[in-house]
Amino acid sequence: MSLGSEFKEFIARGNVIDLAVGVVIGGAFGKIVTSLVDQVIMPPIGWLIGGVDFASLKWTLPANPANPDGAPVAIEHGAFLNTIIQFLIVAFVIFMVVKGINKFRREQPAEDPGPSSTDALLMEIRDELKARK
Repeated sequence: MSLGSEFKEFIARGNVIDLAVGVVIGGAFGKIVTSLVDQVIMPPIGWLIGGVDFASLKWTLPANPANPDGAPVAIEHGAFLNTIIQFLIVAFVIFMVVKGINKFRREQPAEDPGPSSTDALLMEIRDELKARK
């Protein structure tokens, strides 16, 4: 099998295409969640606690004695908090989607249909042979 035909077979598999679609949709969903957190969820929370904008929360470190003219360095813990909230939202949405899918996948246990006609015939022959002995 040539490399080209192997590659075509690999790409044509449903799993690869499904994965690619999932990655693209996941990236787009990530942007939606980022917007939801930054523009919808965090402003009211900031307003409730006194007008704090979480994205702007940071700790600015003191000037470096070895480079006093250098740009100040800041630890942006507010942006990190936004990222944690985004993760929790994504995790919750994925949980709900998987829960919904699992609900549809659960099937009632099927009633035992009994032996097939071939199995019934074989059991009948077996019983007849036992009776002859």
